[in-house]
Amino acid sequence: MPAQPPLPGRPVRGSTTGRPLMAAMDLLGRRWALRILWELRDGPLGARALLLRCDRMSSSVLYQRLDELIAARLLTRDEAGAYALTEVGAALAPALEALDSWARAWSAALPRT
Repeated sequence: MPAQPPLPGRPVRGSTTGRPLMAAMDLLGRRWALRILWELRDGPLGARALLLRCDRMSSSVLYQRLDELIAARLLTRDEAGAYALTEVGAALAPALEALDSWARAWSAALPRT
């Protein structure tokens, strides 16, 4: 059975109305979803390459997330079986890069223990 991702207009965690932001937060907040999108920002990868880049992710979780991200139209799969960002998925890259920049500044601001 295909994965049913959180989508705008459907009830999602935190929103019975499925407001777009809440649907996005539900989808992107799922374990490993952001990591998969981050790893695909530089181009298509096959499932094995994604597993190697995503430390300790199980293959069952990988395929579940891939199915959800494809159903949400953030990813596509090419003829060779590699996964790639769609135009909508690629449009998320600047937000992820901004979050990465913020996270690095946050890390630098924390006291070292």
